[in-house]
Amino acid sequence: MKFLLHNFLRPRWRTVLFTLLALAGSVFIFSGLGYYYCYYAPNVTAAGGAAYLYIHAGATYGEVIDSLDRLNVLRNAATFRRAAEREHYPDNIHAGRYKLTSGMSNKMLIRLLLLGSEEPVRLTLAGHIRTNRRLADLMSRYIEPDSLMLLAALNDAQLTAEYGFTPATIMGMFIPDTYEVYWGITVKALLKRMKREYDAFWNGDRRAKAAALGMTQQEVVTLASIVYEETLKPSEMPRVAGVYVNRLTKGIPLQADPTLKYAVGDFTLRRILNRHKTVESPYNTYLYAGLPPGPICVPPAAAIDAVLNCERHEYLYFCAKADFSGYHSFSKTLAQHNEYACAYHEALDERAKNAQ
Repeated sequence: MKFLLHNFLRPRWRTVLFTLLALAGSVFIFSGLGYYYCYYAPNVTAAGGAAYLYIHAGATYGEVIDSLDRLNVLRNAATFRRAAEREHYPDNIHAGRYKLTSGMSNKMLIRLLLLGSEEPVRLTLAGHIRTNRRLADLMSRYIEPDSLMLLAALNDAQLTAEYGFTPATIMGMFIPDTYEVYWGITVKALLKRMKREYDAFWNGDRRAKAAALGMTQQEVVTLASIVYEETLKPSEMPRVAGVYVNRLTKGIPLQADPTLKYAVGDFTLRRILNRHKTVESPYNTYLYAGLPPGPICVPPAAAIDAVLNCERHEYLYFCAKADFSGYHSFSKTLAQHNEYACAYHEALDERAKNAQ
């Protein structure tokens, strides 16, 4: 023992010992740095501070890598792949929309992807959505299912029946608003979500008001869609709704011009002519009394509430004012209505002549 200790204390052995310790330290340091850069060093850099990675259902690991390459957000793609494979990410890919923020490490990014922690999107339903096709096109801008898949679902009688609707009435299940959903949501999951929102909207108070009018919820929505297409003035909606409720009560055809536009499929019509009034369609409320088979657009909550809280009056007619203010003149008699209508058509002719 003394011999060994004596030899190790010699300069030559001390050099060997220090060299071995230095090598071991270097290996330890370099392996530690390698581990740090592989897992914990910032490796995501995104213009503006954030980027979004979209992973489609059924995507492969190679496709995820390709998507990351196209985003060009990884400072060192090799360390990400090394860490991802060590964490078994290639076998646990979750579809979705993921928010990648500058400064994220590989560990943080892989954890995000492994847990499927999607960033929700804000799906906004607004404007004049007049057909199932338009509704499908609009929603497809926000989520993975494309417009053809969505349209097929909206036009599927068996599927819409599961929610208490038909392809003709399904637009009425959608209440215009902004909803947080996941980009990877399935079509059925989206319909279930919209049905929950619809049921929540139709609270006890609204259901009671519909019953007081002698109308179902779907009938209220259908009438609200006509009211919404008739006037751009929210303050007028309850009065317009009152006119239609009066006509329904008396069995008078609604004679609503927006339903003719829907029937002929031309929403740009500025003037309804007699030939339009003879179009054979259940949406032609000049030919057929009562409400059409379903809504002619997706009406906002304000239009639905305008029907539920419609004005009680004796008006049976209304016509756009000749000053083009967007407001309407209301009449109790046909003779008075014809006077207003004549003045409006004369104003239209005059404006057309001045435009030439």
